[in-house]
Amino acid sequence: MITGETKSKIDKIWNDFWTGGISNPLTVVEQFTYLIFIKQLDDKQILMEKQANLLGVPIDKPIYTKEQSPLRWSNFKNKDPETMFDLFTKQQRELNDITAFDFMKTIGAEGGEFARFMKGAIFMIQSPRLLDKVVQQIDQLPLDNRDTKGDLYEYMLSKIAEAGTNGQFRTPRHIISMMVEMTQPKKDDIICDPACGTAGFLVSAGEYIYHNHNDWFQDKTFREHFNTKMFNGIEFDPSMLRIAAMNMQLHGMETPVLIGKDALSEANADIENEYTLILANPPFKGSLDYDEVESSLLQTTKTKKTELLFLSLMLRTLKVGGRAAVIVPDGVLFGSSRAHKSIREELVNNQKLEAVISMPSGVFKPYAGVSTAVLFFTKTNSGGTDKVWFYDMKADGYSLDDKRSEIKDNDIPDIIERFKNLEAETDRVRTDQSFMVPSKEIKENDWDLSINRYKEIVYEEIEYDEPQVIIDSIKDIDNVRTNAILNLEELLK
Repeated sequence: MITGETKSKIDKIWNDFWTGGISNPLTVVEQFTYLIFIKQLDDKQILMEKQANLLGVPIDKPIYTKEQSPLRWSNFKNKDPETMFDLFTKQQRELNDITAFDFMKTIGAEGGEFARFMKGAIFMIQSPRLLDKVVQQIDQLPLDNRDTKGDLYEYMLSKIAEAGTNGQFRTPRHIISMMVEMTQPKKDDIICDPACGTAGFLVSAGEYIYHNHNDWFQDKTFREHFNTKMFNGIEFDPSMLRIAAMNMQLHGMETPVLIGKDALSEANADIENEYTLILANPPFKGSLDYDEVESSLLQTTKTKKTELLFLSLMLRTLKVGGRAAVIVPDGVLFGSSRAHKSIREELVNNQKLEAVISMPSGVFKPYAGVSTAVLFFTKTNSGGTDKVWFYDMKADGYSLDDKRSEIKDNDIPDIIERFKNLEAETDRVRTDQSFMVPSKEIKENDWDLSINRYKEIVYEEIEYDEPQVIIDSIKDIDNVRTNAILNLEELLK
């Protein structure tokens, strides 16, 4: 988490974009991303040059040729604003008719996974003054530290949610961390988010491993797994895919598997029994025509609702034994349609549903007030649900209004601790904040997974005084008030 000077610098960059005429928050993040990438390319070449000079050998595959040196960050950052702007917008004949921005799109594998998604990138900064201001400020950011550069980019992404317009792309970071902590990514996991957005879940999973199992990186086989196949994201929006790629790259995940497809479509039908852990907050609102949906998904639950189709997708793409933690709207838990019931029956009867965490409606404010829950399940294809653990989250560490101010009340540490020790939960009663429900009872209740169906409320009997006693008390108070007024009037005479 960044604070102080670095936070102020990001705020200043954001405000400069805003006052410079770029007010769409996603556009701001995109342009910020492109400039960081261009700086990273130059930083890589500088490191290559230092190593080459140390060894006394030429660079094998330089990113920039000698003729292209004017396109390098270390060169153009010292130019006057107009000259710098021309390098980004006007083709230079002596530079093979390419701009600094277009050069970024030509980078191959040496640019990491981010470079793959450069097609369609557009330079949107319209004035030399704005470009110069942003370049000079980015040049001062601490991008040489892995943790800091990841945190500062996360902070920039958090401003999408603050802006409100595109807040649906952001899952609160502390909720993501809770889900990752509860699933505890393993050394051999193949992790996927089928609606990855800015890759918040994948980044959090990588950070969990980095901070809790740093010793794993001493194993060459794990390092190769971490850097290639461990993290998988699917996202149909090209802009979000570029942002996701940069987010992961800045967190030290240079070559994740990012797929530019609609996860629910026929184009994604080839992914089956692929992943061992899915972490996701798929789109809630929306429906698709049956002919747009990959046919096998409809066999599990015939529906047009995306939140149900994504659950079906997860069951298809998980390996047997694979786990999932997914955020769903409350309607999934108690919806009365055949599709709602069939997906719940599938999870309880044919798979192993482990937990349902009911979250308060304010978790996604200020940009959404929908009530949600987190489902935790394991794909078995042979049942295994004995009891389901329910938890009624009342507080997540932030106020549940639009301000979402930090508060002391926070159930998340308790949720994580109890989930890791479910054996101790069997003695809990239905009046507690968490408890177990047998799968047989869930079946008898039409596969209903809403906590209110099973939670028992204790009504405390309150004894009141007789009406005449209350009336007499009111009269006594009234007499005291009257006497006080009379005394005051006497004093004022």
